[in-house]
Amino acid sequence: MAKVELKKPIVEEISESIKDAAAVVLVSYSGISVEQDTALRKELREAGVTYKVYKNTMMNFAFNETPCETLSQHLEGQNALAVSKEDATAPARIISKYFKAVPTLKLVAGVVEGTYYDENGMQALAAVPSREELLGKLLGSIQSPIANFARVISQIAEAKEA
Repeated sequence: MAKVELKKPIVEEISESIKDAAAVVLVSYSGISVEQDTALRKELREAGVTYKVYKNTMMNFAFNETPCETLSQHLEGQNALAVSKEDATAPARIISKYFKAVPTLKLVAGVVEGTYYDENGMQALAAVPSREELLGKLLGSIQSPIANFARVISQIAEAKEA
């Protein structure tokens, strides 16, 4: 069997994973220990993020003529691909948590909802809280004035009784 035929399924696998993805993030993973990598992969898996190491040439072929084509310019060194179909910020957010423990780990670039982001853009995206956190904050800010109003009414009622 020719080498090209052996590589074709891998390119198709990458192409299928990035198709209709909310976020495709290129990660430079050099210098990470096995324990840290295992913990990172577990957390990504629990968030519904596919994280896999591919050869740069395979990713380059898969990115060709897709919204991820701009990522091809960053394919140097040891790279992994983190792909999320639903939560656009999950890969960047989870990987950025490991920056302190592994200073060599780096968000190289990404395509989130069809828009290309460089390393700085990905770090800014990583700072965005998850959808659940944002909804919780919104609910808390809506609930706060009502709770304060109820407390004031209660204090007025207690003051009149005394």
